[in-house]
Amino acid sequence: MAPLDLRWKEYEMRKGFTRKPKADEPATQGKNYITPSGLQRLHDEHRFLLSRERPAVTEVVAWAASNGDRSENADYQYGKRRLRQIDGRIRFLRKRIEAAEVVDPETARTGQAATRAFFGATVRYANAAGVERVVSIVGTDEVDLDRSHISWVSPLGRALLKSAAGDSVVLQAPGGTEYLDVLEVCYERISVEPFREPPGSESSSKGSSRRRHSK
Repeated sequence: MAPLDLRWKEYEMRKGFTRKPKADEPATQGKNYITPSGLQRLHDEHRFLLSRERPAVTEVVAWAASNGDRSENADYQYGKRRLRQIDGRIRFLRKRIEAAEVVDPETARTGQAATRAFFGATVRYANAAGVERVVSIVGTDEVDLDRSHISWVSPLGRALLKSAAGDSVVLQAPGGTEYLDVLEVCYERISVEPFREPPGSESSSKGSSRRRHSK
């Protein structure tokens, strides 16, 4: 069997995985605001780890343990470490799911709730040079810069919150202060990338094949 640690690195780095908040996007205290598709992704990853990946890694550890001295058994050591990582991720996901406060951007809104930027808004703005950008304000578990999904507690998210078309806002960013003109605020479906089983996971068909060939 090939060493497991390389597969685990692949597993952790998959873009489809729900990431823990970055340093400038701390986990929210109390309620975890999230879109419906974002919550579904948390549930899907939690289900995959609990019902498929953990049992598969447990099987590998049991197989490796039967092969002799555990202290010099790389597969056993890597497998045990991976189990600890999986258990930690499962606990993290469970807490995020339990604290989830779902906000659907497509829910009908009236008054300022429809014209100002709150959680779930999609905002078009321009910087001082006139360069326009469109971002969607989402939860800390849904950040995806490739899709222009920003956290509501990030510097840009905080700057845009409660703004409306025609407003000017100040962005206090690590690189300095920027002045932004809000051009449009709307509420529409935000497509969060769904969870996908990462290639190289132990529960995948390749992982199962590797175990069979190693026996």
